[in-house]
Amino acid sequence: MAGHRDRMITSAAILIRERGARPTAIADVLAHSGAPRGSAYHYFPGGRNQLLCEAVDYAADYVAAAISEARSGVQMLDIAVRFYREGLIDSDYRAGCPVLAVAVEAGDPDTSADVVAHAGAAFDRWRDLITHRLVEDGLPRRKAEELSALAVAALEGALVLVRASRDIAPLDMVHRQLRRMMRAETH
Repeated sequence: MAGHRDRMITSAAILIRERGARPTAIADVLAHSGAPRGSAYHYFPGGRNQLLCEAVDYAADYVAAAISEARSGVQMLDIAVRFYREGLIDSDYRAGCPVLAVAVEAGDPDTSADVVAHAGAAFDRWRDLITHRLVEDGLPRRKAEELSALAVAALEGALVLVRASRDIAPLDMVHRQLRRMMRAETH
């Protein structure tokens, strides 16, 4: 079983994906994770900012590990869509992407530049993984970079549309179109 620190990081990521970073307080993370009150300052001496940065990194690692198992760009896309689809439906459309949630708060004075920088690094990492996979699938690097940026932007945008409409259709449409494009470019 995961320790208090790991449960707090996971809980923070879950709360951020549902609420955003700004309304995610340490007290909420403690309640969600079941960790004792004093553990927040023990494990996260940098306070809420450190916890949020580590939650974004956890989410980035989680998605990166899942898509890294793919043997093609199309399979990478399918894995990401399946993951987001299940999360949205299982949460009654509350769960988006914690990295996106942080990124959209970039102008908010209550969301630190450190947390936003971690979100930017997560997006860069995901794009790099997709680019590398598409290059291995035979695309020229520049084309692979463009397609990976399009894929990440389209999927993250689809998450916003799905949550707003409470309808999975936008994610399914984006999935079909990206899949078609990737297949056309790599075959």
